[in-house]
Amino acid sequence: MIAADDVLATLRVVDLPLRRRFRGIVRREAALFQGPEGWTEFSPFVEYDDEESSRWLAAAVEFGWRPSPDPLRSSIPVNATVPAVPAEQVVEVLAGFPGCRTVKVKVAEPGQSGAEDVARVAAVRAALGPEGRIRVDANGRWNVDEAERAVHALAPYDLEYLEQPCTELGELIELGRRIRYLDVPIALDEAVRKAEDPQAAERAGAGAVLVVKAAPLGGIRAALGLAAGSRLPVVVSSALETSVGLAMGAHLAAALAELPFDCGLGTAALLAADVTADPLLPVAGEIPVRRTTPDESLLERWAADAERTQWWRERITRCLALLERAQRPE
Repeated sequence: MIAADDVLATLRVVDLPLRRRFRGIVRREAALFQGPEGWTEFSPFVEYDDEESSRWLAAAVEFGWRPSPDPLRSSIPVNATVPAVPAEQVVEVLAGFPGCRTVKVKVAEPGQSGAEDVARVAAVRAALGPEGRIRVDANGRWNVDEAERAVHALAPYDLEYLEQPCTELGELIELGRRIRYLDVPIALDEAVRKAEDPQAAERAGAGAVLVVKAAPLGGIRAALGLAAGSRLPVVVSSALETSVGLAMGAHLAAALAELPFDCGLGTAALLAADVTADPLLPVAGEIPVRRTTPDESLLERWAADAERTQWWRERITRCLALLERAQRPE
C-alpha cells in the first residue's frame, strides 16, 4: 500500500461553492493530490465514516498511481442533473447542460411535497419535448407506499428509470412487484455502492439497471469487475466531484464494452467554481475522456482553511491505515 507521506506531500484541499443547494449542501470539499499518473481526488462526503471513505481513497490512489484501462471511446454522452429546485428554475438549470437529451431529476427532497416533484418533472418534460429521456432519483428516501404513489404520479412523464426509490432490499423488491405493469425500471445505486455485497441486490431481483460510481466502489477496476459480473445494463454516475474526480468516472465509462445509457458525469455544471480553467463541462451533450490538471491559481483561490485541511489530512491517514490493515494476510 502507498505510504501516507506519498499522498500528503502534494495534498491540496479545496472548498467549492455550488450553484444551487444539492444533496443538502451549498459547498463541496475535496482533497486533491498527485501521483505518477497525474492528479487524483478523494472526496467522500463529510458525514461518511472511515470504513466507507477508505474505498474512495483506494479509488483515488489507483487513479493516481496506476494507468487507467485502455479507453474504447474518446467522449462520454452525459445527462443533465436537475436538483430539487422549484419548477420555474428548471430551464435555467438545463441551460448549463448544452446538448444533453437525458435529464436526471432529484425528487423526495426532505421538506418538499410530491406535488413539487411532479411540477419539477413536468417542467423538465416541457423543456425537453417528447424525445428527451427523464430519470428520477429519490436517494432511497421513500417507503414502498410513498414510492408507489410517486411512480403513479410521475409515470405520465415517461420515465426512463427510477433510481433508488427505497433503501431496503425488501422494499425495492416489493415496489418492483407493485409497479411491474407500469414498465418503469428500478435502478440500483446505494443498494450497490453502500452494500457489503454489491451483487446482493441484483441476485435478489431488486432492480433492472445498475448504477456504478468509480470512487465509492473502490476504483475503476473494481467498478469494471462489478459491471462485468452483472447481467444488468450499466450506467456510470458521479458524486459531485471536481473535474479531477469526474475524469476518473470518464475513464471508467470509456473502458466499458457497452454504454447503453447517458452517464451522470456532467455534474461539473452544478459547481459555481472548479479547480481548472478547462473543466469537464458538457459540450453537445458529451464530456471528453481525459485527465484534468488543476490550475495553481484556482487551488489557491478555493483553498480550504487550515482547520479543514488538517481534518482531511487526518482522515486520509486513518483511511490509509484501514486499507493497509485490509491488505495484510490473516
